[in-house]
Amino acid sequence: MARFALVGAAHPAAGCAPAISCYCTNESELDGLMQIIVRDNNVDQALRALKKKLQREGVYREMKLRRHYEKPSEKRARERAAAVRRARKLERKRAERDNAR
Repeated sequence: MARFALVGAAHPAAGCAPAISCYCTNESELDGLMQIIVRDNNVDQALRALKKKLQREGVYREMKLRRHYEKPSEKRARERAAAVRRARKLERKRAERDNAR
């Protein structure tokens, strides 16, 4: 399982651009470096951008799923239900598109 760490980097007086990095400590996933640039010492804006990127990557969903052990049969049932939902949604969209013509 991957662990993530937040790191605050360089001081602007040192000549480096300040940044917040979120990196994976699992060696097989080291290429998954995510970096957010802090502009004008606005850390709140940088954290919002980081949270948005993590949301898009699905990190929060994965953390929620890994919070508790999920039996393989429960995982299959959850994935099957998700596939059914996706198929129904696709059918609804096709029906709307066909009725619009």
